[in-house]
Amino acid sequence: MAVNRQVINAQQSFARFWSLDPAIAFLNHGSFGACPIAVLDKQQHYRQQMERQPLQFLGVDIEPLLDEARSALAPFVGADAADLVFVPNATTGVNAVLRSLKFQPGGELLTTNHEYNACRNALDYIAEREGLKIVVAEIPFPLTSSSQILAAVVSKISSRTRLALLDHVTSQTGLVFPLAELIQEFNQRGIETLIDGAHVPGMLPLNLRKLNATYYTGNCHKWLCSPKGAAFLYVRRDRQPNIRPLTISHGANADRPNRSRFHLEFDWMGTDDPTAYLCVPTAIQFMDSLLPGGWAEMMATNRALAIAARETLCDALDISPPCPNELLGSLAVVPLPDGNWQTLHDALLKKYQIEVPIIPWGHPLGRQIRISAQIYNHPAQYEYLAKALVELLR
Repeated sequence: MAVNRQVINAQQSFARFWSLDPAIAFLNHGSFGACPIAVLDKQQHYRQQMERQPLQFLGVDIEPLLDEARSALAPFVGADAADLVFVPNATTGVNAVLRSLKFQPGGELLTTNHEYNACRNALDYIAEREGLKIVVAEIPFPLTSSSQILAAVVSKISSRTRLALLDHVTSQTGLVFPLAELIQEFNQRGIETLIDGAHVPGMLPLNLRKLNATYYTGNCHKWLCSPKGAAFLYVRRDRQPNIRPLTISHGANADRPNRSRFHLEFDWMGTDDPTAYLCVPTAIQFMDSLLPGGWAEMMATNRALAIAARETLCDALDISPPCPNELLGSLAVVPLPDGNWQTLHDALLKKYQIEVPIIPWGHPLGRQIRISAQIYNHPAQYEYLAKALVELLR
């Protein structure tokens, strides 16, 4: 594939806004994100405020600051601020919902074989505690159409299904699930949906009102590029009285009729550093400013880069893409020959200075490489990765 030098130069120039090690080809934004320097500076400003007068900051200022941050996030994700709370990460959001709900023994919890391991562990815990059965929809991979995802999930719905835990974008395979259609199927049957949207904010346009999931959680520290430890949990208004944070604290008996119990409990779970949450508006504004078309162009540019990068790898390794482009966002995986995943990861990092995850995953392909595309990446990095893989797998 020919390299567009203008594109490379433009994208290389964006790298100066991050503090990533320039000696490393960092192709793993998807795991923990990377926060721009300007956003980290804003966090340090808040931290200095907090340490200058801790009681004023944590005892008086924090609620209006959280409300301000929530109000900036709400239109970005297509929700009302009243329906959002901050949590440290999407896994915490999933756990908060699952551990709040009550089930009758004998019910079923539905998920897929692509579910993120941490959240699957939480589901297993609840199933064992409540006497429930976990039903797994086996979504094929490779696959050729989103209809295969829809059919696999719908085929597992039964009269005993009480809740579906679904990814929006899968961590292991980078698939974008046909979420609107899936949620509609469950809503028509009166079944609640808990959506793990860890990768979605900043990767894909999101409108929670239109999706109409019962519960949705997403990370702000990945593609939205806030500091680490910022995520949100959306709970439909009628279900908010039932959802409690993992830590029960002062909000449980606070007498504040002008503030919802939902916010009272989640906004204060004990002394912590809330500054990552407060930087979400800065992250939204900063990333929006990098390209003339704002966030829409950012998402489209990253997605196009991920698709082109996958094509580069598939061409070099002489393999077919495992799913159509229509099912990709800014993550993509490429299947690799069987072998030790840790050895390959370490060789790429130590010999070639490439940071990219090799994912062992329970399907016939054995292991796969997952690439991320963020605005600081450029095509030449993926071409370099392709050459390294050819040498190492030879």
